Amino acid sequence: MSRNEDPEVDRLEHDLRQRRPKTRGPRKMAEVLSGLLARRGYAQQLSRNQFTDAWREAVGGGLAAGTCAGAVKRGVLEVIVRDSATLQELTFQKKRLLQQLARLVPEPPIRDLRFRVGEIPREES
Repeated sequence: MSRNEDPEVDRLEHDLRQRRPKTRGPRKMAEVLSGLLARRGYAQQLSRNQFTDAWREAVGGGLAAGTCAGAVKRGVLEVIVRDSATLQELTFQKKRLLQQLARLVPEPPIRDLRFRVGEIPREES
């Protein structure tokens, strides 16, 4: 039951309540830090470092020197390779590499690998 007898006043009060921003209580520190890390890109950098280490372990020493794990986009890990021969060898090993990566880094899941020939950054080789 409304406090006012005028339905127009009730409607205006209802509209005003709907437009007011909802105030929230204190947020958990984990939520604040998670949001900050995501906005600043730290989470992506940590994820990239995690995949770089896992990639080196999965591929092994011989081929690792000619490769560099790149970005993960929609479950696809981009891998930069030094030459087309390495690209072809990795393509043959793709199934095994995906299994190894799933074992080493279960989250976020990698569903595919995309290889491309490019320049390997110095610190990666």
